[in-house]
Amino acid sequence: MSNPGVGDKLPDIALTTPEGGTVKPSDFAGRKLVVFFYPKDDTPGCTTENLDFSALAADFAAAGTALLGVSKDPPAKHQKFAAKHGLTAPLASDAETGGLSDALGIWTEKVNYGRTYMGMVRTTYLIDAQGVIVRVWDKVKVKGHAAEVLAAAQAL
Repeated sequence: MSNPGVGDKLPDIALTTPEGGTVKPSDFAGRKLVVFFYPKDDTPGCTTENLDFSALAADFAAAGTALLGVSKDPPAKHQKFAAKHGLTAPLASDAETGGLSDALGIWTEKVNYGRTYMGMVRTTYLIDAQGVIVRVWDKVKVKGHAAEVLAAAQAL
């Protein structure tokens, strides 16, 4: 089976919020949603990406678009990360095997300096108000990314 892409519904798999609750894509029904997956809290690229989305959070809200940043980090680490950097874009943990990142095929084997490990491919999904994926950015380069996603959300 191929991974969900443009034209498919985003799998409705629950994620854990930093407060210990759950959030699912269907919780955002009736409005647009940007789900940005990033490798790890408190690393330079991931911090920049989260700061960029947080800086534009009001613009996303004005465009009727919710934000959700997702990594495999545990909820307590998300809380510390958000507090340390003043992040306003909501975060969620996808720590379960068989979670949303697995269903999307973006939790995958990576190689760095000859070491093989499992890791998150930095990927962003723009979902319409009906829960359908309308745009996918894969292997994201952080610089200017949040603004590009905002422009696409505003145009939708």
